[in-house]
Amino acid sequence: MEKDMSLKGSLNSTDKVSDSASTSSFSGEQAARLEKYVWWKLDLSVVFTIFYLLSWLDRTNLGNARVAGLQRDLHLTNDQYSIALTVTFIPYIFAELPSNLLLKVVGPNILLSTLLVLWGVVTTLQGVVHNYAGLLACRFFLGLFEGGVLPGIVLYLSLFYPRAQLQKRLSVVFAASSLAGAFSGLLAAGISEMSGIGGRPGWAWIFILEGIFTVLFGIFSSFFIPSSPMNCRLLKQEEKEYIMLRLREDGAISKDDRNDVFSWREVFKIFYLPHVWLLFFVFFFHGTILYSLSYFAPSIIQGLGYSANRAQLMSVPPYAAAFVLTNVASYVADRYHCRGAVVMFCSACTIVGFSMFLGSHKHAVQYGSLFLTLSGINTAAPTITSWTANNTAPHIRRASAIAVVCMLTNMGGILSTWLLGSLSSAPRYTKATIVLLVFSIGLGVAAGINVLYLWTQNKKKAEIRATITKEEEPVGLGDRSAWFIYIL
Repeated sequence: MEKDMSLKGSLNSTDKVSDSASTSSFSGEQAARLEKYVWWKLDLSVVFTIFYLLSWLDRTNLGNARVAGLQRDLHLTNDQYSIALTVTFIPYIFAELPSNLLLKVVGPNILLSTLLVLWGVVTTLQGVVHNYAGLLACRFFLGLFEGGVLPGIVLYLSLFYPRAQLQKRLSVVFAASSLAGAFSGLLAAGISEMSGIGGRPGWAWIFILEGIFTVLFGIFSSFFIPSSPMNCRLLKQEEKEYIMLRLREDGAISKDDRNDVFSWREVFKIFYLPHVWLLFFVFFFHGTILYSLSYFAPSIIQGLGYSANRAQLMSVPPYAAAFVLTNVASYVADRYHCRGAVVMFCSACTIVGFSMFLGSHKHAVQYGSLFLTLSGINTAAPTITSWTANNTAPHIRRASAIAVVCMLTNMGGILSTWLLGSLSSAPRYTKATIVLLVFSIGLGVAAGINVLYLWTQNKKKAEIRATITKEEEPVGLGDRSAWFIYIL
């Protein structure tokens, strides 16, 4: 059974731009003028960087709370702490695909803002738990409400920007995780000094204050986030039409609304695409490494001999370095259309970093290795995500691919909670580091194979284009069309 899921705001009858139109509808001077500023004007309306910053902050602040005394005060064993982290990922995984498929029906501005408010409430409630059961309940609902946020943001932005401009925007969003990592350490160090106020320990105030801010921002955001470029209040009608024409020509959105009709066939078609399967491995390896470092960086630094507060502060510089590298690498990836090469560079950074941590007993070297591992793995995040969005079409196939690769990331997150939580002991974390080193190698190898596959497919598509016209090609091929060029 098929159901119409046309995008509210951008693909309804009032917003359509003629399929026969093109950017040639604008004079060369008009197009050049609009191209210079229209995307930056659109950027001002899209504030999902703060969404992801809050998401990452509220998801990973359990690591800061642990260092601030949560595990001691709630009398948790290492296994119980790992279970609390794992519980977050289970509903998170199952929420991602349904949420992405509902995004078009509900409207991204409504759905994402509502999820933000709900997870902010749950984050706040973590500050009043008194036992292990209460913590588990909060972590479950936190995962349930946060699950649709990241794939929703990626899908949303892929409908706003041409494919070659997507990673720069996603890099700003994903760099928020680096910023959150740095910011959370500073916040936790300061908030922990509130211990005793209101009869609550310092770790409780970390949850309460950060959660309240999330709720307030979620309410505020619902009033100004545009549901589509055609509904953006900052844009003039000419600018809206230019954006929609560019998106259609680029393949970021479909020229034929019939291609955006929901069908389960399109959902399951992603499992027949080799380049998506290769990304499944990339995302699983990446998720394991990313969450291992995100949840346990403060504990790793504390294991080097620093006090709890000092460890919080020492986590800031590596994340600051990651923030810079993420944005620089994303500019390069967009400028030269080299997603795979950037992923392989990130893989090399993590390989060297984990090798340093594993091979040296000097605390300075081990701490220095975090600059490489955290920078490498955080930089890879927007690259592999935009790679997925760039190379899958039409909309339902793209929405499904983004959701499923995010599910793989969180499956890696489940593994990470046990790697450093229970299966490997501080301060060396030897077994975990070996696994993460192997996964870093796997990340680079899978990315390299994907580049080779996409390159061969582009060659085959070029041969097809030389023999037939676009009108002779069967409709509904999506990214398998000979006129859809994969980004390497």
